[in-house]
Formats: sequence, structure tokens, C-alpha cells
Amino acid sequence: MLDLLLVIGSFTRLRMEQVPAAVAAVGAGVLFYFTTKPIQGPFDYTFQIAEALLRGHAGLASKPPSWLNEFVLAQDRYYSVFPLGAVLVNIPAVILVKLGLVHGWPAHGLAATIAAGCTFFFHRLTYVREDIVAPRRLLLAIFPVFATWMWCNLGFAGAWQLALGFAVLGQVGALYHTLIRRNALLAGIWFTVAVGNRTELLLALPAFLYLLAKQPRNLQALATREQLRSFTLFLIFPAGLLLGTAAYNWARFGSMTDFGYAHIPGVLKEPWYQHGIFSLTSIRWNAYEMLFRGLNDLPTFPYLKPYGFGCSIFLASPFLFLLFREGDQHRWIYWPIIGALTFALWAHGNPGGWQFSYRYAVILLPWMFLLITENGPPRLSAIEVSLFGVATAINAIATYEFLWTSMIKV
Repeated sequence: MLDLLLVIGSFTRLRMEQVPAAVAAVGAGVLFYFTTKPIQGPFDYTFQIAEALLRGHAGLASKPPSWLNEFVLAQDRYYSVFPLGAVLVNIPAVILVKLGLVHGWPAHGLAATIAAGCTFFFHRLTYVREDIVAPRRLLLAIFPVFATWMWCNLGFAGAWQLALGFAVLGQVGALYHTLIRRNALLAGIWFTVAVGNRTELLLALPAFLYLLAKQPRNLQALATREQLRSFTLFLIFPAGLLLGTAAYNWARFGSMTDFGYAHIPGVLKEPWYQHGIFSLTSIRWNAYEMLFRGLNDLPTFPYLKPYGFGCSIFLASPFLFLLFREGDQHRWIYWPIIGALTFALWAHGNPGGWQFSYRYAVILLPWMFLLITENGPPRLSAIEVSLFGVATAINAIATYEFLWTSMIKV
């Protein structure tokens, strides 16, 4: 898969200043692998369609297993409702299976690789500020994966969770090649990975174009030519994915804009979709699940038990209270992107199903990370260490209860 090859390529072309990020990434990947259990790994929608694509088909000829109930029957084939990008990132995994190097969909390994890749890019993104000391860089690099709901939800390792993980990885890769090691083509490729897995991330396009347009040059004409070149290189792959997705949708459902979600048997009869897949009436419920849903307390260890369908992201990660500090110079860019993406998530009828906290909100983490990185002190503060410790403990408990026990039930 293109994004994983890019991660590997980043590690094989390491500069000396990238070594701490690589070490942190390897450590994070190993820790993630051994602390998670891929209990939703059998939900391999995207992997099965990736196999079909390599055979020249957009769908499955035979009926899939009963637990894969989100396949849609149309024109005598069974189609996935995942977007094209979420399928394409699984093609290298299919190749590995055909070569006999792995057996079946390596969901657990993919999840750990995503965690490692995100940690690498988050560490490198701390260099938006040169004055940060090494311990704070490390803490900031690992907080999105281990001090938020990403740890537990990505650990489920189903097709839904991995698509969200790839969306985060794509965003941080694009931001790295926009803000740190500027390369418009690579930034565009990573942005394609992000949008290919979560289409609503197109809303972040203006922010990337603005950040690419910033030029240190004084000659306006030269700067303008450089900006146009950067825009062109950045947009090549997203435009290609857009055209490919249109053709993919047409092949499946006879419409370039139909992703097929509404065709899932019985989905429109579910109570949260009574006003459609997307509706303003859904905002109230989603806002409650994301911001205000609490945790259950227990009289014995581990003392906390999440509700299985939502929890405030601020309870799941108290570290996020640092978002509201003063000092970030680009808050006028980052907050509108967070707001636009949140609105898109809240307008969706279903707040995420079986999950810890609000799993969709992982796509906000790259922008939240930049805010916290920019608005903090150069050195670790007591409040950062304390909030990080509490947030990591909460997410460790949730990961244990969801993935390793049967404590949390429907």
C-alpha cells in the first residue's frame, strides 16, 4: 500500500535528525502491537475488495460470510461501501498474501504500522517549533496514539478503524511534507491517502493550499510561479483519486457520486437514519456523545468502565484541555478546520457504533496536535506531564476492557 511504502521509504532514507523520530516510531509500533488485540480483524471488507480489484473486478462474485453484512448486492455482485482509497491501501497486503509472506489480512500488523508511522510524523512535526526540548518532543509525539481514544479504537483493527487510522497517517504525512520537509508532490500523495479513506477531509484542502503558498521570497512574481507549481504537484494525486473514485462508484452503483452506504440492507430503517444518512437533526446527539457522555465508575479495579457507544473526548483524553491555552500563532487556520470537520462528523446520523469515546474524532488529532505543540512552553511542564499521565492511564484501561476482557457489553 502506497502509504506504508512511503513510511518504509522514510525510514530507509533517514537523516541524523530523524533518528529520534524513528526510534520513537519503532517503540510505539511494538508497544501498540503487544497491547492490542484485533478483535474486529475478521471484518476485512477493504481487503476482500482489494483482492477482487487485482483480479479486475470491483466486487465479489460469491456471497461473503454472514458477518460481513455491509456488502451491497447490485448487478449480481457484492460491493463494499468503503471509498476507493480505503481499498487501494490494502493492495500491498494482498500482494504479501499472494507471495505467501503473510496468511490472511494482516490487520494487527497494519494497525501497529499505522501507529508507528503516525508517531514518526508527529515527532517530526514538533519541529514547527525549533525551541522544544527532546523530552517534550517525545511526549507530544506519542500522545495522539496512546493518550487518546486512538489507542483502543485502532486496536480493534477492523476495516472501519484502519480506514480512520490511514486518514490520520495521511494527514500527518501531508503536514510533515508541507510544514517541515517541504515537498508538494509527497504532501499531495499523503493527502490522497487521507482523503481516500475519509472523504470529508477534502474540507482541509484550503488549509494545505494556504500553507503551501507561504513563501519566504520577496519577489512576488517568482513566489507566484512557485506557488502555482506547488499547487499543481500537490493536486495531481488527489485529482487522480477523485476521477478514479467517480469511475469506481459508476462501476458499482451506476452513479459517480453514489458511495453505496444507503444501499446497505436495512440501514435506512435504523432509527438514527430516519432523516437520512446526513442530517442537521443528528448534530445534537453527536455533540452529546463527543463532548458530554460520561464514564461509569466501578467499586474495584480498574475503577472506570466506558459506555460502549461514546464518551466525551475530553474525559477520554484530559490532555486535550491544553487546546485552550494561548500562544498558538496559527490557531486562525487550525480551529476552522477542526470546526468544519466536526460539523461534517456531527451531521452523520450514526455517532460511530461500538467504540471507545468518539472514534471519528481521530481525524481531528493532527490539527489538535499542532495547536498544543505551538501553544505550549519549550520544556515539559508539570501540567502537561500530569494530564498526559492521566490520559494515558484512562486509555490503557479502556484498551484493556474493550480488547482483552468482556467487561463492556452492548
